[in-house]
Amino acid sequence: MPESKYPVIGAAPEGAGDRTSAARAVREMFTSIAPRYDLLNHALSFNVDRMWWRRTARAFRDILARPDARVLDLCCGTGDMAFALRREAGKSSAQIVGADFSHAMLQRAAIKSAHRGGSPEWIEADALNLPFPGGHFDLVTSAFGFRNLADYDAGLREIARVLRPVGECGILDFGEPKGVMGALYRVYFKQVLPRVGTMISGVRGPYAYLPASVERFPSPEEMLGRMKDAGFVEATWTPYTFGIAGLYGGKKAG
Repeated sequence: MPESKYPVIGAAPEGAGDRTSAARAVREMFTSIAPRYDLLNHALSFNVDRMWWRRTARAFRDILARPDARVLDLCCGTGDMAFALRREAGKSSAQIVGADFSHAMLQRAAIKSAHRGGSPEWIEADALNLPFPGGHFDLVTSAFGFRNLADYDAGLREIARVLRPVGECGILDFGEPKGVMGALYRVYFKQVLPRVGTMISGVRGPYAYLPASVERFPSPEEMLGRMKDAGFVEATWTPYTFGIAGLYGGKKAG
């Protein structure tokens, strides 16, 4: 495994001492909040998350319009990003697969999918060790899940591995806005959100972990550097809603 040149390797939930224990802790956290996950996402973001998913899907409309396109939504959770991709694809026969390593999350995705015609497909898989051959996908996305990987660089290399040459990736995740908006955001994100999330879910850990994970996540400049190191060209960062979230885009070198 290549040694990272960056000080932060990946997510580090409280009490996790290595990559294996970090991944296990993340899986356990998301399993614990799966029943209330959608409600809390929409409530705590004031439904702005829906707009972010749609905007991300639109960024890849050209790929989604291809009838033979293969698309992977990584760390798909309960499937909202994958559903946004499916809607953007419209009548295209593009194949869309959602993958997550939390069985409880995938169960929720499958229930939602059953009411929408049975698409996309779902697979239980570890983002750092995907069960797909190299060069298999035209597009890989991840919405608010990449930040929870135990090894960011390994995750980027695995995305690059399963993408075909000149295939694209889109990583939607939280950022830290600047100025007055940033100050207000930090008060909400670090003080209000954990309390409300804990109260509604009945589980403390995940909503205390969330702001810490965003603070730990690489800056846009560092993230773009990591993407280039992993073999992506034309790496970009597009901020959404004053930089509260944003989309990292990249194209695998040909």
